[in-house]
Amino acid sequence: MEYANLLVSVSEKIATVTINRPKSLNALNFATMRDLSGAFEDLGGREDVGAVLLTGAGEKAFVAGADISEMKDYTPLRAFEFSMYGQGVLERIERLPQPVIGVINGFALGGGCELAMACDLLIAADTAKLGQPEVSLGIIPGYGGTQRLPRLVGRNLAKELVLTGEMITAQRAYEIGLVNRVVPRAELMDAARETAMKILSRGPVAVRTAKMAMNRGLDLDLSNACAFEANVFAVGFSTADRIEGMTAFLEKRKAVFTGK
Repeated sequence: MEYANLLVSVSEKIATVTINRPKSLNALNFATMRDLSGAFEDLGGREDVGAVLLTGAGEKAFVAGADISEMKDYTPLRAFEFSMYGQGVLERIERLPQPVIGVINGFALGGGCELAMACDLLIAADTAKLGQPEVSLGIIPGYGGTQRLPRLVGRNLAKELVLTGEMITAQRAYEIGLVNRVVPRAELMDAARETAMKILSRGPVAVRTAKMAMNRGLDLDLSNACAFEANVFAVGFSTADRIEGMTAFLEKRKAVFTGK
């Protein structure tokens, strides 16, 4: 499918989704959010896609934030609708069956930082900057930033970032657990594809159910989350991948998974 503000390609079971508005630093307007919703809905149902890379076009930005020129005349009702729609898109990305790797090639600010936090893993260029600067505009994050950020880095660090609105470096983001890895800018896409290929070498059913178990378990208390895990664990024993994986281990050979 073709999108007005996205580039989408698939190679070796890795889909690459590139937000393609470099002149506006890939700012998120409603049309772009609609494109993202459609693209991830499509990718979630594709059997030829085992992992997704999400990045931004150009050298400067992953996503520099929401499109302020579009937002400036919003009524409270329109702002509520925009926030709820965006939160739904990010939840679709977060709940995608396949793992999503955010490839942070530059500024990930405001809505861009929130979009990054909806990904499963984040690999950032050493030149990237991240932050939630909304308070400098007289508003608060609207795409889940006040909720996902504390869950990722803890309450106090999240409050510091949101209440000061200051940007942090990729290295600082790594130190507080916001990103998984920092690499030189020139090595960014190679590092992301390397991680995706490592995931693709594992049992596809196990990867998808492990992601689902972790996402769903976060909404439960520990006892119920562990019970949920036990049920998902047991279902895994009905798969051909489980038989192949254990047989290959005992035979000291590489497993050949079929995703069944």
